[in-house]
Amino acid sequence: MKLPHLLAVIILSVTRLQADDFFVAKNGLDTNPGTFAQPWKTIQKAASLLQAGDTVFVRKGIYKERVNITVSGSVAGPISLRNYGSEKVIIDASRLVPTEGNTGLFLIEDQSFLIIQGFELRNYRTSNPDLVPSGIYISGACEHIELRNNNIHHIANTHAEGNAFGIAVYGTAAISNVIIDGNKVHHLKTGNSESVVLNGNVSQFEVTNNEVYSNNNIGIDFIGFEGTSDEESLDQARDGICRGNKVWNINSRPNPSYKTYAAGGIYCDGATRIIIENNHCFQNDIGVEIASEHFGKSCSEITVRNNWIYRNRIAGIALGGYDAGRGSTEDCVISNNTFYLNDTRNSGSGEILLQYYVSNTRFIQNLFWSTKQGLFVGNQSPGEQNTFDYNLYYAPRGDLEGFWEINTQTSDGLAAWQTASGQDVHSLFAKPVLINPSRYNLHLSSTSPAINTGDPLFSSALEEKDIDGEARVQSGRVDIGADEFFQ
Repeated sequence: MKLPHLLAVIILSVTRLQADDFFVAKNGLDTNPGTFAQPWKTIQKAASLLQAGDTVFVRKGIYKERVNITVSGSVAGPISLRNYGSEKVIIDASRLVPTEGNTGLFLIEDQSFLIIQGFELRNYRTSNPDLVPSGIYISGACEHIELRNNNIHHIANTHAEGNAFGIAVYGTAAISNVIIDGNKVHHLKTGNSESVVLNGNVSQFEVTNNEVYSNNNIGIDFIGFEGTSDEESLDQARDGICRGNKVWNINSRPNPSYKTYAAGGIYCDGATRIIIENNHCFQNDIGVEIASEHFGKSCSEITVRNNWIYRNRIAGIALGGYDAGRGSTEDCVISNNTFYLNDTRNSGSGEILLQYYVSNTRFIQNLFWSTKQGLFVGNQSPGEQNTFDYNLYYAPRGDLEGFWEINTQTSDGLAAWQTASGQDVHSLFAKPVLINPSRYNLHLSSTSPAINTGDPLFSSALEEKDIDGEARVQSGRVDIGADEFFQ
């Protein structure tokens, strides 16, 4: 009589090895089997029990819990936690106090092959400088984690020495193959920290199609050399893509940790081998910053291309250490970007701010439309072997009102700059003729002098795309700026 019972157990075990769908709902019970008809009550229940290939669908409602994911998927199939259909799922932390140590409304430590999708995470706050609230916090040894289409807002530490994050990926051990796509991260008070950050031993990542806005410190940040990883040689975010994001209104002036305009929309701080492309960075303190905050350490091999960078308060792009006690920027390429009316506060930084220790960096095929200030390059210290060419410059008050400050020299007008520096031999000064720049439509009009005036040796073999994702070189030569004109 026992044989049929044993056979039933074996069949049940084999069946459970298959991927399953489970459900969580406000009217559920954690003693339920987690089916559509009998769902679990908490997301944490699912985050403790799921197996490789499983998906939990969370039904609409407001959940007041932190979720510590203690399970991993596998190569055979990830574990997915997501909203059901188009239902709105909110994790609200209004009544939760951040815990000591790493904390997040979703916390992932030493787990892999996970997808977190479709959640709204909100209202995780503290004024305690020793506590660090986060929307999603990932650390340890992890791989193949995807964060998609989440809405993270009103995460805050209001203390002057405090820290908070929207999304944090901390490579204390090796973290690889992370995708952060389609999320909204906004209205944060992060103190000394960042809205979206990948810090330490993090590699092979994609940060794409996110909207990061109205936060009081850095928007998207890739960091190295902070001691996050015990392996010093690997303590550096590297080999990643930052593409198609919109980052705006990042402003540290009201932040009690800074009280000045210093926050970058997209920031590489000691990172290496990252491509920053097809992003819109506007109305931040600094549009893009490529730097290293640690003396003797370099931010290197960063490519910034095909971005619209406009109306930022201090500079369109800043490179190098912000003072003589910081690190360096080297071997970078800044190409085919459109810079429009940056340094709106007339700080003397201009469209490009070269800070300390910038070397072997190329500025090519960029379009610059300055403010009435007319400053294209502001310089704090001499650089070495930096090159400029095939750029298009325009200053509203005319050629002689446009100027470059570099290597302790000031040049008024493109001809004077070319003579004094030997740079920009093939560059132009002309009105770019954009579609509707006053409404921030920075596409090229059919009569723009930027069309077919880039480097004739430019090759599109790298499958580089313009700001709209169209192939470069539509006819003849490559165009200058982020947009490739075609009819």
